[in-house]
Order: sequence, then C-alpha cells, then structure tokens
Amino acid sequence: MNNMSQIIPVRFGIIGTNFISDRIIEAGREDPRFQPTAVYSRKLETAEAFAQKHNIPNTFTDLQEMAESDCIDAVYIASPNFLHAEQTILCLSSGKHVLCEKPFASNAEEVKEMIETALRHDKVLMEAMMPTLLPNFHQVLKNIGKIGTVRNYFASYCQYSSRYDKFKAGEILNAFKAGMSNGALTDIGVYTIYPMVVLFGKPLSINASGLLLPTGVDGQGIIQFEYPTMLASVMYSKIADSPLPSAIHGEDATIVIDRINYITNVSLIDRKNKSTEDLTIKPPHNEYYYEINEFINIIQSGKSESTINSHQNSLWTMEIMDEVKKQVKNI
Repeated sequence: MNNMSQIIPVRFGIIGTNFISDRIIEAGREDPRFQPTAVYSRKLETAEAFAQKHNIPNTFTDLQEMAESDCIDAVYIASPNFLHAEQTILCLSSGKHVLCEKPFASNAEEVKEMIETALRHDKVLMEAMMPTLLPNFHQVLKNIGKIGTVRNYFASYCQYSSRYDKFKAGEILNAFKAGMSNGALTDIGVYTIYPMVVLFGKPLSINASGLLLPTGVDGQGIIQFEYPTMLASVMYSKIADSPLPSAIHGEDATIVIDRINYITNVSLIDRKNKSTEDLTIKPPHNEYYYEINEFINIIQSGKSESTINSHQNSLWTMEIMDEVKKQVKNI
C-alpha cells in the first residue's frame, strides 16, 4: 500500500467494553485499515460511554441487530468466556468475520461448531491469541532448527490475580465463579499450551494436576505432555507469582523465552560453543497490533484462516484443555 486510496478499511463491531477492548482499539488504530464503527453492550449507557471514549459512531444493545447491521464487516469478541461460542456463531451466521478472544470457547465441541459455521459461511475466524503472532515468537520459529533435536519444552505463566484478595475476603467475582468457563487453565494456562501446539502439534499423552478452590474453579495447575521424541511441561497459577522464564531445550542449544504470554526477549544458548545469541526483535508496534494485522490480512487476501493461529491449533488446544479439565475433576 503506497497511498491512502489503496487502503480498504475493515469495519469492526466490538463486543465487550473491558480493558482488553481498550487495548485492541488502541493497537488496531496503528493499522490504517482498522476501523471500529460499532460497539455492543447489554446496557446502553455502557455502550455509549465506550463509544464516546473511542469515537465509535454506532451503539447496540441487541447483539443480533449489530451482527446483521451493514455498518460492520467483522467483530472482535471480548465478552465473558462462556459466551464466546454463542456470539461467534451468531456473528458468523450473520455474515461477519470473527476475531474471538482466548479461550476460544468452553470446550472442543463448541470450537468445532464455530469452525464449521465459519467454513459454511465462508468467513474468517481466528482466535485472538496474541503471543504466537508477535515478532519474537517468529524468532523462535525461525531459530528452533538451530538447537538440534528438541527434547523438552517448558513454559511458565504464574500471575497472582488482582481479584484473588477479594476472593479470600469472601467476594466471588467472575474470575473465580463456577460456570463462567474461567479459572487458571482457561485464563492463563492457555498461554503456555497454545505456543506448544503451534511448535509441536498435539501431544501423545497428557498428565495433569491442579489445585481447586472452594468454588470448584482451579487456582493453579501443572501439566506434563509426551511427544514422540520429546517431553513438555507447563505450570500456571492465578494464586501465586513466578519469575521463571520458559525454554525449549535441544540437544545442541536452548532457546530461552522471558515471558511466554508476551515475549519481549529471546536468546539462544549454544551448548558446544558456550555462547549466548540475543535473538530479540524490538517490535515497532503495540503488542496487540499483530493479531489485528494478521486478521485483516487474512480477510483481504481471501484466505479462510491464519497459518499460526489456525483452526486446527485452536481446536487441538481446546481438546488438550478438555482433557486437563477431565483429569482435574472437571474444572
């Protein structure tokens, strides 16, 4: 694109008026093709306040009405997790492309229905999994061949929830409420699993353990995976912090990743040369820009899905999480 006449905007409807939607709009506006034109909220005053904040011209309190509106081409869904599948299917069926926040849905059956609907209506569907589209994850993909035969993948994401203190005081917010498809696995554990699936596919076996809170929602967990020639393990928590980095260990070298949920530093440690190579790229854009850019590129190229955040990777990740839930007493 060399001039403004070649820029074809994609008009977005926003579902969800929380902080993540704020960040997506801020980042999306770094791509001149991103144009937020509508917002949905159950409450009119909430929709209007969000619209005014972001200079969005249209507000809706009826999701069906927004989905059928000719003022949008696509939707970004950042609603509570348990609503993702229902809202995605509605919007796809109404002829709109969908970028849906992680976790993609509540279970694999819902994901299958979402994918089938997207294909049936010839619309783009992508999970808004930010880390795997960052430039520094591409550095991992680009350099993983240098480490020799991969023998182990380890990822850690442990972040003490800002809502956990209220939980301990007796106030149960949605993050720890049963029936909302929330908890440590779905909220943050998914960040440790999805990159593993992108890199290595679906594992042969899964062995999971987790700590359930009194509401039945998981507070933390550890999972071990077996692949044909390697092992993998991940740990995640919403009730404790951990500064541990993530790493991919090969027979010749190791790739070290500072934060699997938002990769800002990547290095390669060579076993033979005892040297460390900094692979880090300083991204020129907001971290959320890259998922918006990928999504719009797919729409405008006429493709049906991302090669990284693909339908298959999202489905495999959800199938893994379904098995973990089964093993950790159906969280």
